[in-house]
Amino acid sequence: MPDLALYQPDIPQNTGTILRLCACMSVTVHLIEPAGFPISDSALKRAGMDYLERASMRRHRSFADFELFRLTQNRRLILLTTKSDRNYTDFEFQADDILVMGRESTGAPQSVHDLVDARLTIPMAEGMRSINVAISAGMALGEALRQTNTFPKKLD
Repeated sequence: MPDLALYQPDIPQNTGTILRLCACMSVTVHLIEPAGFPISDSALKRAGMDYLERASMRRHRSFADFELFRLTQNRRLILLTTKSDRNYTDFEFQADDILVMGRESTGAPQSVHDLVDARLTIPMAEGMRSINVAISAGMALGEALRQTNTFPKKLD
């Protein structure tokens, strides 16, 4: 099943929303530090993350630490960015992909752009700058889960 990575997130409420989404989808979140806010259980709970104990979160002290993890796992890194012409729905996701979201304030740096396996965008109306990172994460993760048939199975 795909994972989701947050590159140095700025806004705790977005991180809380993404952690809740991933808890509900049984997806691991990789939190790449430093973040723009204290990363603690209490800070995330204040952000509305009442599902924190159900979330699978892995912290990485730096992008270099995350990249070492990813390379040892032999997983593709897929960047969601406004700096791409490739539509995320035209991409063929694999079950072991890691979808990475850039910082809310600045996106991902060029060094990250240079080493990802693919850069994808969500098409928007003319003149619009960007979609909220948590909404973008939900859209892209939903498409990846649909394509890889890895949505959680509902127990009856």
